[in-house]
Amino acid sequence: VSVAGLTPRQPGTGEPICERVDPATLFVDHEYQRTVGEKGRRQIRQIIEKFCWTKFKPPICAYAEHEGRTILKVLDGQHTAIAAASNPHVGLIPVMIVEAADTSAQAAAFVGQNTQRLGVTNLQLHHSAVLAGHPESVDVQRTCDRAGVRVLRNLPGSGRYQPGDTIAIAAIKALVSRREPLGARVILEVLAKAHLAPITALHIKAAEYVMTDSEMSIKLDPDEFSKTIGDLYLSAEDEAKLVAKTLRTSEWKALGSIWYRKTKKKRQVMRLVA
Repeated sequence: VSVAGLTPRQPGTGEPICERVDPATLFVDHEYQRTVGEKGRRQIRQIIEKFCWTKFKPPICAYAEHEGRTILKVLDGQHTAIAAASNPHVGLIPVMIVEAADTSAQAAAFVGQNTQRLGVTNLQLHHSAVLAGHPESVDVQRTCDRAGVRVLRNLPGSGRYQPGDTIAIAAIKALVSRREPLGARVILEVLAKAHLAPITALHIKAAEYVMTDSEMSIKLDPDEFSKTIGDLYLSAEDEAKLVAKTLRTSEWKALGSIWYRKTKKKRQVMRLVA
Protein backbone atom coordinates (compact mmCIF):
# COMPACT_ATOMS: atom_id res chain seq x y z
CA VAL A 1 0.00 0.00 0.00
CA SER A 2 1.41 3.38 -0.96
CA VAL A 3 2.16 5.65 2.01
CA ALA A 4 2.05 8.80 -0.13
CA GLY A 5 0.18 11.46 1.83
CA LEU A 6 0.41 9.44 5.03
CA THR A 7 2.56 9.92 8.12
CA PRO A 8 3.42 6.37 9.18
CA ARG A 9 3.45 6.00 12.95
CA GLN A 10 6.50 4.54 14.64
CA PRO A 11 5.42 1.91 17.20
CA GLY A 12 5.55 3.29 20.72
CA THR A 13 6.08 -0.11 22.35
CA GLY A 14 8.12 -3.20 21.67
CA GLU A 15 6.79 -5.88 19.37
CA PRO A 16 4.60 -8.59 20.88
CA ILE A 17 6.08 -11.83 22.14
CA CYS A 18 4.47 -15.25 22.01
CA GLU A 19 4.41 -17.64 24.95
CA ARG A 20 2.67 -20.89 25.84
CA VAL A 21 0.75 -20.63 29.10
CA ASP A 22 -1.79 -22.46 31.21
CA PRO A 23 -5.08 -20.74 30.29
CA ALA A 24 -6.37 -21.23 33.85
CA THR A 25 -3.71 -18.78 35.09
CA LEU A 26 -5.01 -15.90 32.92
CA PHE A 27 -7.05 -13.00 34.33
CA VAL A 28 -9.85 -10.85 32.88
CA ASP A 29 -10.28 -7.24 34.05
CA HIS A 30 -13.98 -6.35 34.12
CA GLU A 31 -13.21 -2.66 34.42
CA TYR A 32 -13.14 -2.56 30.61
CA GLN A 33 -14.27 -6.04 29.54
CA ARG A 34 -17.90 -7.10 29.77
CA THR A 35 -18.83 -10.03 31.96
CA VAL A 36 -19.74 -13.25 30.19
CA GLY A 37 -23.52 -13.46 29.76
CA GLU A 38 -25.68 -16.37 28.63
CA LYS A 39 -24.86 -15.73 24.96
CA GLY A 40 -21.16 -15.76 25.81
CA ARG A 41 -21.53 -18.98 27.80
CA ARG A 42 -23.23 -20.63 24.82
CA GLN A 43 -20.34 -19.51 22.62
CA ILE A 44 -17.82 -20.91 25.09
CA ARG A 45 -19.62 -24.26 25.22
CA GLN A 46 -19.57 -24.42 21.42
CA ILE A 47 -15.82 -23.72 21.36
CA ILE A 48 -15.25 -26.50 23.92
CA GLU A 49 -17.30 -29.02 21.93
CA LYS A 50 -15.68 -28.10 18.60
CA PHE A 51 -12.19 -27.22 19.84
CA CYS A 52 -9.73 -27.36 16.96
CA TRP A 53 -6.26 -25.82 16.72
CA THR A 54 -6.87 -24.83 13.09
CA LYS A 55 -9.62 -22.48 14.33
CA PHE A 56 -7.68 -21.23 17.35
CA LYS A 57 -6.79 -17.53 17.67
CA PRO A 58 -4.22 -16.80 20.38
CA PRO A 59 -5.63 -14.44 23.02
CA ILE A 60 -3.95 -11.04 23.31
CA CYS A 61 -2.52 -10.53 26.81
CA ALA A 62 -0.45 -8.06 28.83
CA TYR A 63 1.55 -8.36 32.04
CA ALA A 64 0.09 -6.52 35.02
CA GLU A 65 0.50 -6.28 38.78
CA HIS A 66 -2.21 -7.73 41.02
CA GLU A 67 -1.97 -8.00 44.80
CA GLY A 68 1.81 -7.85 44.72
CA ARG A 69 2.37 -10.38 41.98
CA THR A 70 2.71 -10.36 38.21
CA ILE A 71 -0.18 -11.78 36.23
CA LEU A 72 -1.26 -12.02 32.61
CA LYS A 73 -4.46 -10.16 31.75
CA VAL A 74 -6.49 -11.11 28.68
CA LEU A 75 -7.11 -8.01 26.55
CA ASP A 76 -8.88 -9.83 23.72
CA GLY A 77 -10.05 -13.41 23.38
CA GLN A 78 -11.50 -14.12 26.81
CA HIS A 79 -14.06 -16.59 25.40
CA THR A 80 -11.27 -18.58 23.74
CA ALA A 81 -9.19 -18.51 26.93
CA ILE A 82 -12.11 -19.65 29.13
CA ALA A 83 -12.98 -22.44 26.68
CA ALA A 84 -9.37 -23.65 26.65
CA ALA A 85 -9.17 -23.51 30.46
CA SER A 86 -12.39 -25.56 30.66
CA ASN A 87 -11.37 -28.22 28.15
CA PRO A 88 -9.65 -31.16 29.91
CA HIS A 89 -7.81 -32.07 26.69
CA VAL A 90 -6.05 -28.69 26.47
CA GLY A 91 -3.03 -28.01 28.66
CA LEU A 92 -1.06 -25.02 27.37
CA ILE A 93 -2.14 -22.47 24.76
CA PRO A 94 -0.15 -19.90 22.80
CA VAL A 95 -0.85 -16.27 23.69
CA MET A 96 0.48 -13.03 22.24
CA ILE A 97 1.78 -10.64 24.90
CA VAL A 98 1.85 -6.90 24.25
CA GLU A 99 3.16 -3.98 26.30
CA ALA A 100 0.32 -2.32 28.22
CA ALA A 101 1.51 -1.52 31.71
CA ASP A 102 -1.59 -0.04 33.34
CA THR A 103 -5.37 -0.36 33.14
CA SER A 104 -5.70 2.67 30.87
CA ALA A 105 -3.22 1.28 28.35
CA GLN A 106 -4.85 -2.15 28.56
CA ALA A 107 -8.29 -0.67 27.94
CA ALA A 108 -6.92 1.25 24.94
CA ALA A 109 -5.43 -1.99 23.60
CA PHE A 110 -8.79 -3.73 24.08
CA VAL A 111 -10.58 -1.01 22.09
CA GLY A 112 -7.95 -1.18 19.36
CA GLN A 113 -8.21 -4.96 19.07
CA ASN A 114 -11.97 -4.73 18.66
CA THR A 115 -12.23 -1.74 16.31
CA GLN A 116 -9.13 -1.65 14.12
CA ARG A 117 -9.98 -4.75 12.13
CA LEU A 118 -12.33 -5.74 9.36
CA GLY A 119 -15.19 -7.94 10.51
CA VAL A 120 -16.00 -11.10 8.61
CA THR A 121 -19.36 -10.63 6.91
CA ASN A 122 -22.19 -13.16 6.62
CA LEU A 123 -21.53 -13.27 2.88
CA GLN A 124 -17.88 -14.19 3.37
CA LEU A 125 -18.79 -16.80 5.97
CA HIS A 126 -21.38 -18.32 3.63
CA HIS A 127 -19.03 -18.69 0.68
CA SER A 128 -16.28 -20.08 2.93
CA ALA A 129 -18.73 -22.59 4.39
CA VAL A 130 -19.75 -23.66 0.88
CA LEU A 131 -16.10 -24.15 -0.04
CA ALA A 132 -15.61 -26.16 3.16
CA GLY A 133 -18.55 -28.37 2.18
CA HIS A 134 -20.89 -27.55 5.07
CA PRO A 135 -24.16 -29.31 4.10
CA GLU A 136 -26.55 -26.51 5.10
CA SER A 137 -24.56 -23.86 3.23
CA VAL A 138 -24.20 -26.10 0.18
CA ASP A 139 -27.99 -26.62 0.15
CA VAL A 140 -28.55 -22.85 0.33
CA GLN A 141 -26.09 -22.18 -2.51
CA ARG A 142 -27.59 -24.89 -4.74
CA THR A 143 -31.07 -23.54 -4.10
CA CYS A 144 -29.97 -20.06 -5.16
CA ASP A 145 -28.10 -21.34 -8.22
CA ARG A 146 -31.11 -23.31 -9.41
CA ALA A 147 -33.44 -20.38 -8.82
CA GLY A 148 -31.22 -17.97 -10.76
CA VAL A 149 -30.27 -15.93 -7.70
CA ARG A 150 -26.65 -14.82 -7.40
CA VAL A 151 -25.30 -14.49 -3.84
CA LEU A 152 -22.61 -11.81 -3.96
CA ARG A 153 -19.33 -12.20 -2.10
CA ASN A 154 -19.11 -8.51 -1.24
CA LEU A 155 -21.11 -5.34 -1.69
CA PRO A 156 -20.65 -4.06 -5.26
CA GLY A 157 -17.98 -1.38 -5.34
CA SER A 158 -20.03 0.78 -7.68
CA GLY A 159 -23.15 0.36 -5.58
CA ARG A 160 -24.91 -0.99 -8.66
CA TYR A 161 -26.55 -4.39 -8.49
CA GLN A 162 -27.43 -6.61 -11.41
CA PRO A 163 -30.83 -8.34 -11.74
CA GLY A 164 -30.90 -11.42 -9.53
CA ASP A 165 -28.13 -10.21 -7.20
CA THR A 166 -28.63 -10.54 -3.46
CA ILE A 167 -26.76 -9.99 -0.21
CA ALA A 168 -29.70 -11.18 1.91
CA ILE A 169 -28.01 -14.46 2.81
CA ALA A 170 -29.47 -14.59 6.33
CA ALA A 171 -33.02 -14.26 4.96
CA ILE A 172 -32.36 -16.95 2.35
CA LYS A 173 -30.93 -19.35 4.95
CA ALA A 174 -34.03 -18.83 7.08
CA LEU A 175 -36.26 -19.40 4.04
CA VAL A 176 -34.52 -22.67 3.15
CA SER A 177 -34.80 -23.79 6.78
CA ARG A 178 -38.55 -23.10 6.87
CA ARG A 179 -39.53 -24.27 3.39
CA GLU A 180 -36.85 -26.85 2.51
CA PRO A 181 -34.72 -26.30 -0.61
CA LEU A 182 -37.49 -27.09 -3.11
CA GLY A 183 -40.03 -24.72 -1.55
CA ALA A 184 -37.45 -21.98 -1.17
CA ARG A 185 -36.34 -22.41 -4.78
CA VAL A 186 -39.88 -21.81 -6.09
CA ILE A 187 -40.14 -18.55 -4.12
CA LEU A 188 -36.67 -17.33 -5.09
CA GLU A 189 -37.28 -18.20 -8.73
CA VAL A 190 -40.29 -15.88 -8.84
CA LEU A 191 -38.14 -13.04 -7.47
CA ALA A 192 -35.28 -13.79 -9.87
CA LYS A 193 -37.67 -13.66 -12.84
CA ALA A 194 -38.87 -10.25 -11.63
CA HIS A 195 -35.31 -8.95 -12.34
CA LEU A 196 -35.02 -7.25 -8.96
CA ALA A 197 -31.66 -5.61 -8.37
CA PRO A 198 -31.04 -6.56 -5.64
CA ILE A 199 -33.36 -9.13 -4.10
CA THR A 200 -33.75 -8.05 -0.48
CA ALA A 201 -34.93 -9.66 2.74
CA LEU A 202 -38.13 -7.61 2.42
CA HIS A 203 -38.83 -9.11 -1.02
CA ILE A 204 -38.18 -12.62 0.23
CA LYS A 205 -40.55 -12.35 3.20
CA ALA A 206 -43.26 -10.68 1.11
CA ALA A 207 -43.10 -13.33 -1.62
CA GLU A 208 -43.09 -16.13 0.93
CA TYR A 209 -46.15 -14.61 2.62
CA VAL A 210 -48.15 -14.56 -0.61
CA MET A 211 -46.95 -17.87 -2.05
CA THR A 212 -47.51 -19.92 1.10
CA ASP A 213 -50.94 -18.53 1.94
CA SER A 214 -53.50 -21.12 0.85
CA GLU A 215 -56.09 -18.52 -0.18
CA MET A 216 -53.72 -16.37 -2.21
CA SER A 217 -51.34 -18.89 -3.75
CA ILE A 218 -54.07 -20.98 -5.39
CA LYS A 219 -55.13 -17.99 -7.49
CA LEU A 220 -51.62 -16.92 -8.56
CA ASP A 221 -49.81 -17.65 -11.77
CA PRO A 222 -46.07 -17.51 -10.91
CA ASP A 223 -45.13 -15.79 -14.18
CA GLU A 224 -47.81 -13.12 -13.71
CA PHE A 225 -46.65 -12.66 -10.12
CA SER A 226 -43.05 -12.14 -11.29
CA LYS A 227 -44.21 -9.64 -13.90
CA THR A 228 -46.18 -7.62 -11.33
CA ILE A 229 -43.26 -7.56 -8.88
CA GLY A 230 -40.90 -6.36 -11.60
CA ASP A 231 -43.32 -3.77 -12.99
CA LEU A 232 -44.11 -2.23 -9.60
CA TYR A 233 -40.67 -2.54 -7.99
CA LEU A 234 -39.87 0.58 -5.92
CA SER A 235 -43.33 2.14 -6.22
CA ALA A 236 -44.85 -0.84 -4.40
CA GLU A 237 -42.24 -0.59 -1.66
CA ASP A 238 -43.01 3.09 -1.12
CA GLU A 239 -46.72 2.29 -0.94
CA ALA A 240 -46.04 -0.58 1.47
CA LYS A 241 -44.27 1.75 3.89
CA LEU A 242 -47.34 4.00 4.07
CA VAL A 243 -49.75 1.07 4.37
CA ALA A 244 -47.68 -0.57 7.10
CA LYS A 245 -47.56 2.67 9.09
CA THR A 246 -51.27 3.34 8.66
CA LEU A 247 -52.46 -0.18 9.46
CA ARG A 248 -49.69 -0.87 11.97
CA THR A 249 -48.66 -4.05 10.21
CA SER A 250 -45.41 -5.49 8.92
CA GLU A 251 -43.92 -3.84 5.85
CA TRP A 252 -43.34 -7.21 4.18
CA LYS A 253 -46.96 -8.18 4.73
CA ALA A 254 -48.13 -4.87 3.27
CA LEU A 255 -45.83 -5.32 0.27
CA GLY A 256 -47.05 -8.86 -0.32
CA SER A 257 -50.67 -7.72 -0.19
CA ILE A 258 -50.00 -4.97 -2.74
CA TRP A 259 -48.25 -7.39 -5.07
CA TYR A 260 -51.10 -9.89 -4.76
CA ARG A 261 -53.83 -7.31 -5.30
CA LYS A 262 -52.24 -6.02 -8.50
CA THR A 263 -51.36 -9.40 -9.98
CA LYS A 264 -53.54 -10.85 -12.72
CA LYS A 265 -55.20 -13.94 -11.22
CA LYS A 266 -55.66 -17.34 -12.78
CA ARG A 267 -58.80 -17.69 -14.82
CA GLN A 268 -61.44 -19.51 -12.81
CA VAL A 269 -62.84 -22.43 -14.78
CA MET A 270 -66.38 -23.44 -13.88
CA ARG A 271 -67.14 -27.12 -14.11
CA LEU A 272 -70.55 -28.02 -15.53
CA VAL A 273 -72.36 -30.74 -13.68
CA ALA A 274 -74.60 -32.93 -15.82
